Amino acid sequence: MSELKKIATRQAYGEALKEFGADPRIVALDADLGKSTMSAIFAKEYPERYIDMGIAEANMAGVAAGLATTGKIVVIHSFAMFAPGRMYDQVRNSIVFPRLNVKIVGSHAGITVGQDGPTHQALEDISLTRALPGMVVLSPCDANETRLAVKAMLEHDGPCYMRTGRLAVEQITQDIPGYHFELGKGCTLRDGNDVTIVATGYMVAQALKAADALAQEGISARVIDIHTIKPLDEELLVKAARETGAIVTAEEHNIIGGLGSAVAEVLVENYPVPMERVGVRDTFGHSGEPAALVEHYHLTPADIAAAAKKAMSRK
Repeated sequence: MSELKKIATRQAYGEALKEFGADPRIVALDADLGKSTMSAIFAKEYPERYIDMGIAEANMAGVAAGLATTGKIVVIHSFAMFAPGRMYDQVRNSIVFPRLNVKIVGSHAGITVGQDGPTHQALEDISLTRALPGMVVLSPCDANETRLAVKAMLEHDGPCYMRTGRLAVEQITQDIPGYHFELGKGCTLRDGNDVTIVATGYMVAQALKAADALAQEGISARVIDIHTIKPLDEELLVKAARETGAIVTAEEHNIIGGLGSAVAEVLVENYPVPMERVGVRDTFGHSGEPAALVEHYHLTPADIAAAAKKAMSRK
């Protein structure tokens, strides 16, 4: 992984929205959290196309829907706990059902929010959004991938949800030869023959470290980065299952309804193999230092490596 400075995906998101925000159709709304979601970067550059809606997420979603009916590309922001959580009714019925061109960006996702505690640690946002028909769900792993995801999201005609993180993370994807971003397509970051680790968001870096540790034991682990959880790259996942015979998923999210569930659905219908899920196991978070929480909830490279060996033992 790169020795470049760590960057939070929320920071990379704000810079990318500014970069790709010159299109006069783009309008950004925020629920009084612009300095945290980093939509404030866009606001400084394009103040005439930015509205702070106050702490009124449901109203913000309704306004976004109305703007979208006039041909605007609307991007709405809050913490992932509140977007989609606090405005789910409006997202479902006013945005997704009529398939309006609204992008929902939920920052501060997962337990690495840290001291903000369980009321602000969104562990259900992926399950909520991927259950909505026609919704695109994005979870980029680093700054470079976030930038590319923002571009693709703005170019996509239809509702999207993107989760971003508070914690500064390693830069990964710019170091991968041949790396290419495409909506709905996963990316193989490392090849391997014995087991496949399928990861998203923050956990991609953890998966690569786990693969390094497994290599020290003579185990060849493939690592797949799933930045688009919906639509899911079923072809790539089935290919990995056929070629390696065992799958591990890794996510900073509840294993129920998230990446693990999505991958399991694909495999059980197409090519069942032994599978283990690394993620938060049907519980709420706690307040604490991000590193301590990652260890407490068993989201470390060592936990991923142990899951890989367990899956392999069941071949």
